Order: sequence, then C-alpha cells, then structure tokens
Amino acid sequence: MASFQAKMFNKKASDPKNKPDKIIEAIALKPGQSIADIGSGGGYFSMRFAKIVRKEGRVCAVDTKPGFLEYVKNSAKEKGLDNVIPTLVSGDKLDLPEKSLDLIFMRNVTHHIPNRVEYFKSLKQFLKPNGRIVIIEYKKGKIFTFRGLFGHCIPKETIIQEMEEAGYLLEREFNFLPEQHFTIYAAENEIKNNHNYNTCNVLLSLLRLFWCNKKEVI
Repeated sequence: MASFQAKMFNKKASDPKNKPDKIIEAIALKPGQSIADIGSGGGYFSMRFAKIVRKEGRVCAVDTKPGFLEYVKNSAKEKGLDNVIPTLVSGDKLDLPEKSLDLIFMRNVTHHIPNRVEYFKSLKQFLKPNGRIVIIEYKKGKIFTFRGLFGHCIPKETIIQEMEEAGYLLEREFNFLPEQHFTIYAAENEIKNNHNYNTCNVLLSLLRLFWCNKKEVI
C-alpha cells in the first residue's frame, strides 16, 4: 500500500503541469550542499536534489511513514544514489545534526503541522548561517475539491505571518505554480547581518572613492 501511495505522490510531483523543473531551477541548488526534504513522500524531489548536490552533498528524505522511507531507500539504491538518507520522524522531533543544512524543502506538508510557529522555530537549529527554508503549499481550492473538503491548504499570507513570528523573513516568492504558492525564507538575523555587511561595503567603497578624488585634487 505504501509503495502504491509513494508512486502516486511521485507521479503527481513529476507532472509537467506542476512545473517540477521550474521549482528545481528556482531553488538553485549547488554541488556539495545538504538538504532536508521534509515530507518527502515517494522521494521524487529527494532523488532530483541528490543528483544536483552530487556525492559530496547529501539529502535527508524525512517522513513519518516507514513504508515511504523504505520505498525511497530502494529507489535511491536502484538509481545509484548513495547520498540519500531516509530519516524517520519520531513524534515531532527531527533527528538531524545542528547547523548542518543549506536548505529545508517543504512541499504540501505544512497543512499537516498543528503548531507551525513553534515548529518553524525549531527548524532554525538545523540550518547553517545562510540556510534557507522553501515552502510550497496548496492555495485554497473550491469547496468541493479535495483541498476544500479536507482543508489541505494554507493561504500564503498566513504562512508569511507565521514564519515572521518564528523569526524568518520572506526572501523570495514565485507565482508560476497553478495550485500552490511558493516562498523562500531566511532567518531574520541572517538577513540583517547580510544587510549590515553590504552597507559597510558600500560605505568603504565611498570612502575609498573620496580619498582617491581628494589625492587627485591635491
């Protein structure tokens, strides 16, 4: 049963109308990076991430269902991907090394999380200083759709507000997905640090220009 569900998840994730290639392009992963695919399901994106980050990188396929993770494990073995690490969630705690991740990827999973602000706060411990969180979530559907009937959706504005409460700021957003919104976040202190760093660089450049011009006048 888990294998059948995993295949169905992968079939939907890979459907061209859901634009998986554009998602991959927008995230802009690099070789050597460490990724956590939270709610990995059948592992479609985990496998694609693993190919991009190569052997020097790693992808933690995180899920609550052992059957899905067994499917992911077998798929990775078939594809010769040694850098995919199936990771079972025990309760609400993630078994991941602190400050180890360049990116946390969450697709169609946040509507399952009951206390999202606290959960998002807890993810900070796993991110590297410049780490990012990608959230792709369903938009509100019509009342008689699956999303409408079962509440498998969260408005983008709600996600942005909850992430701000958890200490993150919106870095980028994309509007090319037909059924979902797609946002990327960074920890608030990291954005401020980068802003301060860039401001200092601009001031230093202005000072250098001032002194160069002053010497020419003299």
